[in-house]
Amino acid sequence: MKIRDLLKIKGRPVITVEPDETVSAAIQKLIDNDRGSISVCNKNGELVGIVTERDIVRKCFARSNAFANIRIQDVMTKQVAIGTPEDDLDYAISVMKQKRIRHLPIVDNQRLVGMVSMRDLLDFQLDQTTAEIRYIGLLSRRTRRRSL
Repeated sequence: MKIRDLLKIKGRPVITVEPDETVSAAIQKLIDNDRGSISVCNKNGELVGIVTERDIVRKCFARSNAFANIRIQDVMTKQVAIGTPEDDLDYAISVMKQKRIRHLPIVDNQRLVGMVSMRDLLDFQLDQTTAEIRYIGLLSRRTRRRSL
């Protein structure tokens, strides 16, 4: 399956922030759209970075007294691994595993067209396979041990 097919299934709009917006504005967009990352695009819609919840927490914590004034360009990751709509899902999984990232922006002709998360890939794979969920009775074992 190609990434373009997964993006059609997802059907979620792309949410972006500009480099000169504040971290506070980005946080509000993350909250409003229930996202863990947001792509940073210039006025032409070209991807210039990515900001994750982790970036915000780690990079803003040291400057907590000026939090409201911090710009996205000061905390975003500028070297962004990307995918294209024509890439296979295996490519996305491989890149995300190799780079230890959970969000992969999808770019076509230098324009952001979507975002694929590790959760998207796992959800798709789960839909493709039948998973048997097994539980272990740890609580009952502990209770039994105490009563012995």
